[in-house]
Amino acid sequence: MNTLNLPPTSWLNAPAHTAWRLAEAQRLLAFAKAAKLPDGFGNLDAKGQLAPGACAETMNTARMTHCFALAHLQGIPGSLAYAEHGVAALRGAMQDASYGGWFAHPGGQEDSGKAAYLHAFVALAASSAVVAGAADAQLLLADATEVIETHFWSEAKGALRETFSRAWQLPEPYRGANSNMHATEAFLALADATGNSLWLQRALRIAERIIHTHAAANGYRVIEHFDAHWQPLPDYNREHPADHFRPYGTTPGHAMEWARLLLHLEASLQRAGLLAPQWLPDSACRLFDAACQHAWNVDGAAGFVYTLDWANRPVVHARLHWVHAEACAAAAALLQRTGEAQYEQWYRNCWGFIANHFIDPVAGSWHHELDARNRPAGTIWPGKPDLYHAYQALLLPGLPLAPSLASNLASSSYVTR
Repeated sequence: MNTLNLPPTSWLNAPAHTAWRLAEAQRLLAFAKAAKLPDGFGNLDAKGQLAPGACAETMNTARMTHCFALAHLQGIPGSLAYAEHGVAALRGAMQDASYGGWFAHPGGQEDSGKAAYLHAFVALAASSAVVAGAADAQLLLADATEVIETHFWSEAKGALRETFSRAWQLPEPYRGANSNMHATEAFLALADATGNSLWLQRALRIAERIIHTHAAANGYRVIEHFDAHWQPLPDYNREHPADHFRPYGTTPGHAMEWARLLLHLEASLQRAGLLAPQWLPDSACRLFDAACQHAWNVDGAAGFVYTLDWANRPVVHARLHWVHAEACAAAAALLQRTGEAQYEQWYRNCWGFIANHFIDPVAGSWHHELDARNRPAGTIWPGKPDLYHAYQALLLPGLPLAPSLASNLASSSYVTR
């Protein structure tokens, strides 16, 4: 990785910290293997067990496929079989053989619709599996890109449509920043897996809309919810503020995630010989700084709260593991990009908080949720089903900002210190 901007004492250059990160990543992988089911991957409880009668889920299967592909690229023996199991599941009963696209569960004809969020993760999984050389991954990638091209991508708006019925009818009159954020991540990976820079240009168009247009005009707080014409819906889900994917208000964790993705996008555009506008790194800094200012230790306890209202007051006080994982990854990216001491401090602070509160040395993996007093909870995210956020946060600090994660791990530039 390019360490030109890093202070000599940075944890990103510290062999002991690198060893700790990689060991923790392998601990997470070992825990996650228990999620394997005959038709995909399911959700593990707090003890790392599947509930009786547990069913596979497409989102979890896609995320697990992505992560085990990354593990194989790291050189973790046995990981490829798990990635190929995921590919087979995504090409099996999870895929709609009649209308195309993916159900939320295997054989889920009764599912409410085809969601952009879910399909972004299928595309990410397919991209990583292709780079890892998983069997049939190219076929999965071709199907995923066709569905995105045909149904979700709006060339006129430069962003994804949200949700359709099973037969691609009844489009939902809603547009979401969350699904488009994960599409941005997937498009960076698609650009590397396919060699087609069109995906980078599309990622830039999404970022221009969500961040350069709307967040920049809103104090670099990410507006999450829009109508079909991309007009903001500030009161969306006010009655259901702790929704898993569409919470009311602003979500500081997404500001962190966007900050990192903007830096990956900048580096990827430059690597492809394309223009990378200056607002990308500028916005990354502003998003991260605003999230830290408004969401850290705002209710008398350490950690980032889940959501804020439009006056920057906490709404959902729970601390979620993915928010803190994204804060670590974003701080590392900003530190690498700028060399500024504040990002080194945030990087250390966030890992310290994770080590002291989220990492579960007894039952394994990480607690996914803490209450307002930083005690393990499960109101929003019960159990420990998510490998994706924590695993990526443990890998990203050791890599350049481009190419995307799987291609980075596959390249000779990845060095374990």
